[in-house]
Amino acid sequence: MLWPVTPYGVWAQKPSSDYPITAVPLTSVTINDSFWKPRMERNRTVTIPHIFNQNETTSRIDNFLKAAKKKPGEYQGQRYNDTDVYKSLEAASYTLAVTKDVNLDRKVDELIAIVAAAQEPDGYLYTPRTVDPQKPAPGAGPERWSYLHTSHELYDMGHMIEAAVAHHQATGKRNFLDVAIKAANLIANVFGGGKRRDVPGHQEIELALVKLYRVTRDEKYLLTAKFFLDERGKTHNVEHATFEPGNRFFMYNDRSYRQDHLPVVEQARATGHAVRATYMFSAITDVAALFNDTRFGNAVEALFNDITSKRIYLTGGLGSSGATEAFGDDYALPNERAYAETCASIGGILWYQRMFQRTGEVKYIDILERTLYNGYLSGVSLSGDRFFYQNPLESDGKRAPAERSAYFDVACCPANLARLMAQLPSLVYAQREDEIFINQYIGSEARLTVGGMPLTLTQTTSYPWDGHVVMRVDAAKPVEATLAIRIPGWSRGEAMPTDLYRFAPSRATTTGRLTLNGKPVSGVETDGYIRLRRTWQRGDAVTLDLPMPVRRVLANDAVEDDRGRSAIQRGPVVYAVEAIDNGGKVTGMTIPLSTLLTATYDKSLLGGVTVIRGRGITAIPYFAWNNRGRGEMATWIPY
Repeated sequence: MLWPVTPYGVWAQKPSSDYPITAVPLTSVTINDSFWKPRMERNRTVTIPHIFNQNETTSRIDNFLKAAKKKPGEYQGQRYNDTDVYKSLEAASYTLAVTKDVNLDRKVDELIAIVAAAQEPDGYLYTPRTVDPQKPAPGAGPERWSYLHTSHELYDMGHMIEAAVAHHQATGKRNFLDVAIKAANLIANVFGGGKRRDVPGHQEIELALVKLYRVTRDEKYLLTAKFFLDERGKTHNVEHATFEPGNRFFMYNDRSYRQDHLPVVEQARATGHAVRATYMFSAITDVAALFNDTRFGNAVEALFNDITSKRIYLTGGLGSSGATEAFGDDYALPNERAYAETCASIGGILWYQRMFQRTGEVKYIDILERTLYNGYLSGVSLSGDRFFYQNPLESDGKRAPAERSAYFDVACCPANLARLMAQLPSLVYAQREDEIFINQYIGSEARLTVGGMPLTLTQTTSYPWDGHVVMRVDAAKPVEATLAIRIPGWSRGEAMPTDLYRFAPSRATTTGRLTLNGKPVSGVETDGYIRLRRTWQRGDAVTLDLPMPVRRVLANDAVEDDRGRSAIQRGPVVYAVEAIDNGGKVTGMTIPLSTLLTATYDKSLLGGVTVIRGRGITAIPYFAWNNRGRGEMATWIPY
């Protein structure tokens, strides 16, 4: 295929097939620990069925039936509701990849058939228009693609493509993949140089097309994904809706809200809607990696540094402006008014993983871990069927969101939570030739191949409550390889890779200890990893002991809401004080920095958590708040 001239010149080489570092796929990793395994099982047996049921009772499935002319009636709900069905199908597909579930498999195929029936003959799949082309849903526009910055047409189809790729990889079936290919072919035929030039208001199609390229190796999907990125920041001669102030779509007129104010290679400050941004950053990282494009790579590195130095919550939450679900001004990180949408945390995790796979830098995994155990996990209840859309760091127990909901009118978060939970096994290990990265400390078994030799790597740990990790290597024959063992930022004395947050001075021991077959061992420590290279024998065991003292966290003085306050962290877990544990209120509470705080595991509380106590104060993991009813909560407490 002849590679076209782009605004930045001619591509000198065809794209690579993958990132320099590849994730060990979820089908090669079995999670078996006491923290994540029950959550993954609850995701399969409670969360995904709950979302399927909600999609049926809220007319989300009916919209597909109406589009297929199998049921009468008008389109109901938001114009992006199709994605709630797609994301739940994606979550179910990842689950089927690792767990045999005949009933779930049958249900997924039934839903795919309903989706396929709603697709128009040329591949167009967007029920807000197809149900009644003469009266499309508000914001969809009078014609196809006419209100692309508000319609969510490409956003909807992007999530469909992601789900179809996941289903094909999990089951080997093509019933959903063929639907996705048909839609992607239409998009590639409509958009591009010499065709329609425009960009979607909500990013998603870009990373979806990259995924489809990696499965099919059809280069037009990758070209189209890059086209949408290259078009940002340009003026397009297409009809766009304009809205007056006060109209609920008015925000879409702000090009920075949808990251269309500058070319992507010139964007160095995170602005606008946080979920749109993280999805776009993921796609930019894809292009940077697959084309070894330094312009794209420099852009996402600058954006990451901007976010982690000025715009991220201690929990990993992103987006401080509730009115627009957007990044705020420098250091504007209010606690009670924090938006920190669950979807933004998920988008962040997907982006950080890509950033690591491109560069191998530990800071991206450190932020991923912070988000995973805090800003992400807080979005779902311990029961698995109630959710937070917003994740504030302080609550008076009265104003929303004071408690979780069973579902939402805008229900992007529940299914997003479910699909990330189901992908968890693919976030634990990564590989670069004979170098194996251990990125997350999760009890598990990974099946790899090094130098053509099958190798099994087993982790045993009670992380995040305990820093004791045993890693056992088993291979049929001795094999030379490098284990890159991550030393988390919190263990290296680093609360954040920037000066946005720091640990208060402490005399607590934080230095870890590493042994090989019971004897102390030292490896080459570079960029947060200890690398052990040797010829591994069957049964070799590496033990890592990471002390987990209770630490107090301080924010940069520029963060106004956190001045004179501190947060509590132990290991990767951020803590909160909740009224139910502290005499019915937390307002007016102070915890001097000199207060002695101790940690104790309580198996009877909140499904089993480590609790922190001191001077009559009890703190629980932030992710577990609001599982026992409404009440005040705070993470940053005056000292």
